[in-house]
Order: sequence, then structure tokens, then C-alpha cells
Amino acid sequence: MKKSTLRAVIATTALGLLTLGTALAEIAVIVNTGNATSSMSADDVKGIFFGKSIALSPVDQAEGSAIRNAFYSKVAGKDATQMKAYWTTMIFSGKAVPPEGATDSAAVKAWVAKTPNGIGYIDGGAVDGSVKVILKVN
Repeated sequence: MKKSTLRAVIATTALGLLTLGTALAEIAVIVNTGNATSSMSADDVKGIFFGKSIALSPVDQAEGSAIRNAFYSKVAGKDATQMKAYWTTMIFSGKAVPPEGATDSAAVKAWVAKTPNGIGYIDGGAVDGSVKVILKVN
């Protein structure tokens, strides 16, 4: 491979990583606008998404997505492999089932907007009046 081609590939990859980091600079944890909850701690959100609290019904982003990996890393300090192991154990023991899954932030937002006790997380830039932000995760 030519040096100029290699430099172009490296530059494109670096730009892509910078863009991804910027796009996920803020994750918004959202609930239905009719929900009385106005804010929630990261620990409370973690409890809901880990099946330890049934206060709200969570919806998750697609497995392997950048936003899902960032959410669990920031809220729970766990990577994708650790989350998979956690849910395998919880399912096998019968203690909990994982949150429902959605394909992307638009699907999560639509599901939360129509589900009175729904909770999810989306890219902060995707927030609009159809949902209410209860936690911002940087």
C-alpha cells in the first residue's frame, strides 16, 4: 500500500472516530411526557436497566451499537462482553429478563413516547418534545 493511501485511510478512520465521539457526547435517558418522574440518578437508571427495579419498563438500543456500549460503560462501568455475561446469568437463574430491544434511537424514542411507563436512552441530539429527559449522561 502506498504511503499516501495509508495516510488517507488513517485520516479517514481518525475523523470517523472523532465524529462518533462527538455524536455520542451526551446520552439522554428519556421517559414518556406523561410520566411524573422529573429526574433520576444514574444508579436508579442502572437498577432499571439491570432488571433490579420494575418501576419503569426499559427499552434498549441494538446490541453492538455504539450508543448501547457507551450507555452501559458510562452508567454501569461495564462493556458489551460483561453485559452479555450478566444477562446470561440472570436469564439462566430466572432472576430477570433483559430489556426489550429497539433498532435505533428513533425507534427507542417512538416506543417511549407511546409507552406511559417506558424508559430508554437516545443520543442527546435526537431529543424532541415527544419525550422527557430525566438524566443526561456525558
